[in-house]
Amino acid sequence: MAEEKKLSKGEVKMTIATALAAAFGFVIALLWKDVVTGGLKVAGIDTTFAEIDLAGWLVYMVLAVVLTVAMVVLIIVVGRWGSK
Repeated sequence: MAEEKKLSKGEVKMTIATALAAAFGFVIALLWKDVVTGGLKVAGIDTTFAEIDLAGWLVYMVLAVVLTVAMVVLIIVVGRWGSK
């Protein structure tokens, strides 16, 4: 007869931390996709990005950098929480 395995509190926290880290990474990837696409548009390479000029692209760039730093900090915090 197979034994029923119980989930420990630590395993649940680690699973949640891994899922949150993946979600934060996904947000970072989506932001940088827009930054790169906007940069291509500014360079004159046709893309499907909405009409944008250099100033608008720089705003996206700053936003992406700030949110990347915030998401990395959250990944570290959640990772530490999940490993306890």
